[in-house]
Amino acid sequence: MAITLISTHTASASATLDITSGIDSTYPVYEFHFVNMHPATDGSEFTFQVNAAGQSGFNETITSAYFRAYNIETGGTYALGYSTGGDQAQGTAYQMMTQNIGNDNDQSCSGILTLYNPSSTTFVKHFMARAQESQQSDYSLEVHATGYINTTSAIDEISFKFDSGNIDAGVIKMFGVS
Repeated sequence: MAITLISTHTASASATLDITSGIDSTYPVYEFHFVNMHPATDGSEFTFQVNAAGQSGFNETITSAYFRAYNIETGGTYALGYSTGGDQAQGTAYQMMTQNIGNDNDQSCSGILTLYNPSSTTFVKHFMARAQESQQSDYSLEVHATGYINTTSAIDEISFKFDSGNIDAGVIKMFGVS
């Protein structure tokens, strides 16, 4: 397996980070590494959505599952469980990859979103995201979101944003995997 850096996108008080080129049939798998994504608004969720080739609006249909493990900084409160607020059943909203990230100076999220075979015109597009975050209530969370984008059209654009407020800071690196 080889991984090739395609592009780097840096946020600075950005409403969204949209990647509108570079997703094509060159690679069967694409990874998006998001590093120290810091929200301007306390308690925000980091999300993504895609466009099929020739489409606009970042509103493709998604079916997903979402679960998390967490532990509070002070210890004693911890759990692993499914979170129905993070999944979609044929929804067109931006897909959550984190939950309630804090906007304190030491809080952010980092992780990897993997998109499989986005150029296929035969199959739906599977994805999985794994993230680690520092939550607004001083919890450390590991989050898993997985599912599929219910289109057989090729996917050629992706958008990242917080569900509330700007991306104060952070970097997204897009890699092709062969």
